[in-house]
Amino acid sequence: MDKNKFNFLKQEQKLDKEQTRKSLTYWQDVWRRLKKNHLAIVGLVSVIIIILFATIGPLINPYKYNSQYLDYKNIPPQLNIYKLDDDLYVFMSEMYHLILVTEDGALVQRFDLAEEDRDLVNRIYTYRLYDDQNNEIAVVAVDFTYQTDPIKRLEGIKFSLTYEDVEYKEIHDRVWNKTFILGTDKNGRDMLARLMYGTGVSLIIAFTAAVINFFIGVLYGSISGFFGKNVDIIMMRIVDIINSIPLLLYVILLMVVLKDSWFEINVLDKIFGAGGLGTIIVTLISVYWVGMARLVRAQVLGLKEQEYVLAAKTMGVSNNKIIQKHLIPNALGPIIVTMAMMIPTAVFTEAFLSFIGLGISAPRASLGSLANDGASFMQTYPYQLVIPSLTIAFMMLAFNFLGDGLRDALDPRLRKG
Repeated sequence: MDKNKFNFLKQEQKLDKEQTRKSLTYWQDVWRRLKKNHLAIVGLVSVIIIILFATIGPLINPYKYNSQYLDYKNIPPQLNIYKLDDDLYVFMSEMYHLILVTEDGALVQRFDLAEEDRDLVNRIYTYRLYDDQNNEIAVVAVDFTYQTDPIKRLEGIKFSLTYEDVEYKEIHDRVWNKTFILGTDKNGRDMLARLMYGTGVSLIIAFTAAVINFFIGVLYGSISGFFGKNVDIIMMRIVDIINSIPLLLYVILLMVVLKDSWFEINVLDKIFGAGGLGTIIVTLISVYWVGMARLVRAQVLGLKEQEYVLAAKTMGVSNNKIIQKHLIPNALGPIIVTMAMMIPTAVFTEAFLSFIGLGISAPRASLGSLANDGASFMQTYPYQLVIPSLTIAFMMLAFNFLGDGLRDALDPRLRKG
């Protein structure tokens, strides 16, 4: 055999080298597995967008959530405009308000409509536009004889506009509202500003309730599970009594009791401000800790029999330190998942309470109160209901996607990759 036909390894290349990957900490490993879950990343990005929308958005938006622009009530996000002249574009709202707009959809000024300009017999209204010196610059006559049903929404063929003896029936163009991107409500308030504020209120309620319930539930459940015996029996029977009442019914009853009570007026309103924000937070934290407590108790019952806990007891470590240093950190995975799932539940509960009139009160806004206001005009102004409803659905999906991803990443039984 000819040795020249072979390539021999050098001496240092003959040494066996164990191929190992870089060691990761627990949380680095969790992040590695979380990144592989595409829906979880979508949920995480969506949650970040929601938080930025509720915190940075109001600082950028020029309109305040409680500012009223009475000339622009119920203006939709999309406008059907008529071109009456080279520089004259108008929009007729469904409240019979004629508004001067630009070609790209920015609101400029509302036409005046005096009582003497209302010809109810012939159904002809005369709208007038004035400049800053109160000089009349445009007169538009609107003939509503084409309007067969006043209850139905206005359409281009249902009325005609006459300007300088020229009649206009056909819509010139359909453009987006550049002044109020999401339109206005019945009081002329910017829907985008109220949506930002309402999202922020819902997040404050959800996060505050989740954090407080986290501490109450973890403390209660860990004590019950660690000490066991009579302590566990008494504490869990209290939980069973609370669980025997449907949580939603309990929350509604508590809201009715607290609303306009001495405690709300003299305590909650001074801490959180008037408007029902403190009442909702107190109501949610009074019941939502139950699920967390049961979860933590179940985790502690299994962990307290582990060898490291028995070793800590043998060394004389206090019960308080065993719970804080050994039991709670090892049960942190399910706790974080439960907390992540608790946030969308709190958002939905708050929205439901505000929708039925037991939550945030005017002039404050939440997603539920916005949906409640929009439900009254669902057929005429559907955008006022659709926009907050889609926001609630988007928030629920985002937090649920993130919670499912955290569950898969934190569950040790699912660590395969």
